[in-house]
Amino acid sequence: MKKFLVACVISLAGCSPAIAETVQDHFKQVTKRVPYTEQVCNWVDVPIYGQTGGGASAGEVLGGMIIGGLIGKGVTNKDNGAAAGAVIGGMIAADKKQNKQTIIGYRQERKCQDYTRYNEVSEQVYSHSTVTFYSDGKQYTLRFKK
Repeated sequence: MKKFLVACVISLAGCSPAIAETVQDHFKQVTKRVPYTEQVCNWVDVPIYGQTGGGASAGEVLGGMIIGGLIGKGVTNKDNGAAAGAVIGGMIAADKKQNKQTIIGYRQERKCQDYTRYNEVSEQVYSHSTVTFYSDGKQYTLRFKK
């Protein structure tokens, strides 16, 4: 573009004297998004875990042994089967009452998180320039960049 401008000015200058009136810079408005970080904090409920339950009672274990013994005797038709069934039934009854971890309460805890936000900033920036001149009674305007 600059070469074209120079060529035009030289060719016009060679024909007749040109008189430059004005050289003017032109600007444009540009909006930019500028990021920034903002920390946002909230209070949250955090569960507190504890052990609940306990071992099986003697009655529950005895009931499991009796039922297991009857099933073991019925399946095998032997006293050894009844004994094995009684042991297994007692173990199952005791196992069902194992301590389990459950939520027993809550505590307040502050939790923070960073968020990216944006500000819009407008500024004037250079766009182009124009030169206006007269040659042979005609007005010419050429656009160029510095």
